[in-house]
Amino acid sequence: MISYIVGTVKKIYEKTATIVVNGIGLSFHTPQIQKLQEGKKVELYAYLNWNQEKGPSLYGFETELEKTVFLMIIDCPKIGPSIALKILSQINAPNFLEIITTQNDSALSAINGIGKKKAEQLIMQLKDKVSKLISSGAVVANSQQDFVQWQNINDVLTSLNYSKPEIGGAIKFLMENYGDQNYPLDKLIRAALGHLSQKG
Repeated sequence: MISYIVGTVKKIYEKTATIVVNGIGLSFHTPQIQKLQEGKKVELYAYLNWNQEKGPSLYGFETELEKTVFLMIIDCPKIGPSIALKILSQINAPNFLEIITTQNDSALSAINGIGKKKAEQLIMQLKDKVSKLISSGAVVANSQQDFVQWQNINDVLTSLNYSKPEIGGAIKFLMENYGDQNYPLDKLIRAALGHLSQKG
């Protein structure tokens, strides 16, 4: 099984790129295709997908986290590689994890090709897996700290019987007003409650 390749970008097409590895040209689907340059060396975390009708397809990812998130997405019922690729071509892996952690279905449904129903399905299917991924330390330290913080706020507001839209709005408010600095959890929760009381 191919899991990692080092090669040279031979040709870039609209949705795929030909990567030459040891003299063999392999066609890869990759979400961040705009970052590739013809003639340049590239390192990709690879995944081989098998489709009964279309046969094998290769997918390449800039980071191991991006590959992990891709595999998590396609593990959801009725969500295939094309949808996962579409998601990761519009937002990066850490941003996707943040959206799932904060259960921000409006941000996810804003992605081209992802409607509200599919966004809700992805969040429901992935929220526990993402929580385990973050707690495992697979996410870089700073990002991991942020995700845990937002998850804790989400849990507190859920325990206080706020609805998912209310929690999503409160976390969006916090990200916009407090997201650029490391505030203690209790201050963020007080700010969230203040914001929610004004809305009520």
